[in-house]
Amino acid sequence: MKEKEMKPMNGGVMLAVALLVVSTGVFFMTIEQVLIGVILAVLGLVLMVGLMVVNPNESVVMVLFGSYTGTVKTNGFFWVNPFYTRKKISLRARNNESQPIKVNDKLGNPVMIGVVLVWKVEDTYSAAFEVDNYEMFVRMQSESAIRKLAGTYPYDTFDDAHTELSLRSGGDEINHQLERELSERLIIAGIKVIEARISNLAYSPEIAQAMLQRQQATAVVAARTKIVEGAVGMVELALEKLSQKQIIELDEERKAAMVSNLLVVLCSERSASPVINAGTLNN
Repeated sequence: MKEKEMKPMNGGVMLAVALLVVSTGVFFMTIEQVLIGVILAVLGLVLMVGLMVVNPNESVVMVLFGSYTGTVKTNGFFWVNPFYTRKKISLRARNNESQPIKVNDKLGNPVMIGVVLVWKVEDTYSAAFEVDNYEMFVRMQSESAIRKLAGTYPYDTFDDAHTELSLRSGGDEINHQLERELSERLIIAGIKVIEARISNLAYSPEIAQAMLQRQQATAVVAARTKIVEGAVGMVELALEKLSQKQIIELDEERKAAMVSNLLVVLCSERSASPVINAGTLNN
């Protein structure tokens, strides 16, 4: 079955009818028609049981003797069959922020990850009857989706940030993947996922320091690689210019010495201290 919207009767009209019936019953009791008066009074009170108020962005699921009758989504003052079992379900958007949980990423590293989920009930029948507790269902499935997402991607890519999508650098793509995963899991409960995104992401405390050192080492290696590439290009350009302008003729041994000195100067972490040669190049 699917949700079907129900149009109840106006509550104001039925309230007036119920009050009229109760008043009539009281009148009969005053003229010593007690039985009729009691019956009418009880009937009026039973009619009043069917009165209900539906607030904005709220719904009421109706069940009659175990059979689903319909859902009232229109806000206002209404009257329904007094024998209906009524269950209120909010249609407002809700925010669910999960506490960070420890999971293993694709590489097996323990990470702490938490998500923010914005959702609302779209199908009241599924929310009421397909699962025991749809709010608990949302929390449990959110945790399950987090574990699956974390196991699909690594926390970070150290060697080449462009080779593979990671949890840290994935951004919107990771969040969209999380939304799709949650939507597939929560559709059985009639839940619509409005937004889902990672709110907390960090290495587990027991490996956080080691992974920080690894990140720093990777950054240092990448920086030194760029420095060496630039230094080699500058040395190559210097030798080419000296040869083109015939400023000085260098044999292979002197070229090697010049290349060595230039690389030391360009790749050093500290400023080089110049040494002035007062003699010839052979000294």
